Amino acid sequence: MDANILVINPGSTSTKIAVYKNRKEVLLLNIRHPREILAKFERISDQFEYRKNKIKEVLQSADIEIGSINIIVGRGGLLKPMQGGAYKVNSKLISDIGNPMGEHESNLGGVIAFEFAKEIGQGAYALIVDPTCVDEMEDIARISGIPQLPRKSLLHALNQKAIARSYAGENKTRYEQINVIVAHMGGGISVGAHQKGRIIDVNNGLDGDGPMSPERSGGVPVGQLVDLCFSGKYSHDEIKKKIKGEGGLLAYLGTSDAIEIENRIKNGDAYAQQVYMAVSYQVAREIGALSTVLKGEVDGILLTGGLAYSDMLVEDISRRVEHLGPVKTYPGEGEMNAMAMNAYLVFRGDLELKDYA
Repeated sequence: MDANILVINPGSTSTKIAVYKNRKEVLLLNIRHPREILAKFERISDQFEYRKNKIKEVLQSADIEIGSINIIVGRGGLLKPMQGGAYKVNSKLISDIGNPMGEHESNLGGVIAFEFAKEIGQGAYALIVDPTCVDEMEDIARISGIPQLPRKSLLHALNQKAIARSYAGENKTRYEQINVIVAHMGGGISVGAHQKGRIIDVNNGLDGDGPMSPERSGGVPVGQLVDLCFSGKYSHDEIKKKIKGEGGLLAYLGTSDAIEIENRIKNGDAYAQQVYMAVSYQVAREIGALSTVLKGEVDGILLTGGLAYSDMLVEDISRRVEHLGPVKTYPGEGEMNAMAMNAYLVFRGDLELKDYA
């Protein structure tokens, strides 16, 4: 029996889908969702039916029968803190997605996968792999300085772990036998310290600490942020948007498009260059900090995500951190392949399918 796998990865303005037969990619598409349509939905969770129906339309257009699918893997959501791995989507998981730790497009992945599995019926099942809320942090890393504000593990766990496993394989070893620092640099940036198969420390890549990104503020001066909150100039939602959605490069330069910014730099925009290089500076600083978490035992520093396509950023980061360990770049996200690979390993019995409880 073959594994016919449907991969669903909801993003802010698109839904990526892929169909695999075992490990062979049959279909890969990015379904665009116009902002004016998404704006009609009050919450991200309200987009469920719209996105699900769009996926069905695309599959039908590609002459792929939904009934031929036996494994549906969705991007994990902001669930409770959990160990990494593959989890079967059950009613408990769906209930927790309905009461999420935060609003995020990835919350839709498991729900859509679950509904498709129900439609297909016997023999089909849904799973999620290494969701954003993977939490393997050491207890000491949770201490922030204010007891009511523990540090949280929210990161690009799927891509980070997939890239770390790829690097281990290239070096003829296993993920569980190496120490690496992985920097996922996309719309959000998360930098994790991976020690023998566990992410023992990481910045909150959703709306907390760490480097600024194209649309997120990253860590900001706390006292000044408190003053801004109580200045009377901004509402709660407006402050949250400054942190996630309207922060980072967008706040400074009016755009989050790295290509546009680099073109401005090439045309002599010194201010754009200073702000842009602040991203690489902050990523390098985070890598340096995590090298101390690993006590200097760093087998590799891995740069991934959309911004890893930028030679300008990668070269600056590399110059700043190459004394800590070898630097390797893996541009892009690779999330679709990572989800399909893990689903196939579950199908073959090479990876445990955990029960979500």
